[in-house]
Amino acid sequence: MLLGLSLFYVGAVLVLNGLWMLGHIGDKEISVINMFVGGLSLIIALYTAFGPDTSAATIKSAALTLLFSFTYLWVALNRYNGADGRGLGWFSLFVAITAVPVAVQTFLAGNSVWSVWFSLCWAAWAVLWFMFFLLLAMQKPIARATGYMSMVQGVLTGWLPGFLLLNEVLK
Repeated sequence: MLLGLSLFYVGAVLVLNGLWMLGHIGDKEISVINMFVGGLSLIIALYTAFGPDTSAATIKSAALTLLFSFTYLWVALNRYNGADGRGLGWFSLFVAITAVPVAVQTFLAGNSVWSVWFSLCWAAWAVLWFMFFLLLAMQKPIARATGYMSMVQGVLTGWLPGFLLLNEVLK
């Protein structure tokens, strides 16, 4: 159920970050949702890592969740401190590289529609984080494409699976 909670709000932040990159939300205002979702996913990761049912699998889940937490918190802090985002861009490359084997592992271990969908989510996130690397660290002029990709992924890899998991349609 925590995955559904996390994904639901990941969907919101990805859609809103896409709108922000397209110029529909201001810099200071976008930090609110990034701080909220970064903080929420941080709490979920810490509970998963140090809660009552700690195992190797929960530690791995927490480590992967922290990739999202740190990304959103970094976006929020950059909006306040005026940083150019290059550091976040290089972190995004690290995350994109990490997400590729996670997508493959998830696919190979899968035995349900949800596990295949989730592996495709990881592959899609790898692409999105790589786009952030290109945009922020390499200064490529792909803000519009990244904004649209963020919005599409917000719905398909965040909000929709989160909503379905919360409603126990996916298991």
